[in-house]
Amino acid sequence: MSAATLTARPGSPLVGRVRAPGDKSISHRALILGAMASGETRIDGLLESDDVLATAEAAADFDAVVSRDGSQWVVKGKGRFDQPIEIIDCGNSGTGVRLLMGAAAGFPISVQFTGDSSLQGRPMKRVLNPLGEMGSTWSGDNDGRLPLTLQGGALKAISYRLPVPSAQVKSAVLLAGVNASGVTEVIEPEATRDHTERMLKAFGAKLDITPEGEGRRIRMAGGQPLTGTHVRVPGDPSSAAFPIVAALVTPGSEVTVEGVLLNPLRAGLFETLREMGADLTITNAREESGEPVGDLTARHGPLRGVDVPAARAPSMIDEYPILAVAAAFAQGVTRMNGIGEMRVKESDRIALMATGLAACGVVVAEEPEALIVTGTGSAPRGGGSVTTHGDHRIAMAHLVLGLAANEPVTVDEPGMIATSFPTFEALMKSLGAQIA
Repeated sequence: MSAATLTARPGSPLVGRVRAPGDKSISHRALILGAMASGETRIDGLLESDDVLATAEAAADFDAVVSRDGSQWVVKGKGRFDQPIEIIDCGNSGTGVRLLMGAAAGFPISVQFTGDSSLQGRPMKRVLNPLGEMGSTWSGDNDGRLPLTLQGGALKAISYRLPVPSAQVKSAVLLAGVNASGVTEVIEPEATRDHTERMLKAFGAKLDITPEGEGRRIRMAGGQPLTGTHVRVPGDPSSAAFPIVAALVTPGSEVTVEGVLLNPLRAGLFETLREMGADLTITNAREESGEPVGDLTARHGPLRGVDVPAARAPSMIDEYPILAVAAAFAQGVTRMNGIGEMRVKESDRIALMATGLAACGVVVAEEPEALIVTGTGSAPRGGGSVTTHGDHRIAMAHLVLGLAANEPVTVDEPGMIATSFPTFEALMKSLGAQIA
């Protein structure tokens, strides 16, 4: 999509079956662990988005052999990262850069990391601080933001309690711990997505994971060899959320998204939608590569406002923009609590959603850690021209709004949608959406 703007118009019901693109979080991890491991890793269903392709290029820069073989991606690793010749450019991906920093810290190499203007504005000290405790060092001129240079080497294991729930920080520490001396321990007060732990096990590492209050304690001995394996990437729930919510709010719609990841630490949106009264069913539940997967069917129907607890935020932090759209069609107030993390994503997503929804006639308010949407139980006016600041999820959320609002909704910088969901426009059109 090279257009300067993209407009979604209300029209016919959305009907059909589609498959969600591969999960972005798992795609990043499959490439990184494949590059760290010895031998061949074959990946089915890799998300070929800009973010993930940047991580694939980084893996190759660390001297793994990365190639496409038909529908599979193949990573041939040496059991180590070698000194890269090029600067590691992670594009727009906070997941990619933070996990790569953790992995690279365990090897005696000096790595320059950078990214696009959005990524350069995002904080990296949340990862750099624990990596520094383990023995790595960094230098840069932007207060711990990109661009910066990370020096890896001999690391020592630490016991680290996450100050805020973050799967990225947890994962960076665990990936560094693969090559640290001693037992690395991460204590998370609230459970966050556990793809790194599951995938480390798939590559041959042994972890001890025990519940602790609302969270978990994860322990892993350093020096364990990783061995290449076969990874099947399930459908991304964050991407599936857009056609699912579009079906819920567009009259007469029924949409099935096949092969969606249903890991309970990623399913907070679907739990919330059910609380709102959504007609949402799961069929063909199964397990693929150690992850729960199923086909998700959404049918249009009335929604009601709910209070979303702060404790649910880690399981749906990327889905609040599209939840806010669902809330705009619901009857009553939907309050999203404990979501301050949204302010340091690709953009300040709380502020941008509040501005965009208001431009479309929705009653909305923001607080430092909350977003409050008041719906009337009917379609909002729409008609807004939304500034996305290059944030793919802000763009897609408002386009979904435009499919069921009374007037079309236009977003700028739609090319950024390719960072996570390059087939978004085509997939939505296949269901009957009017986007152009």
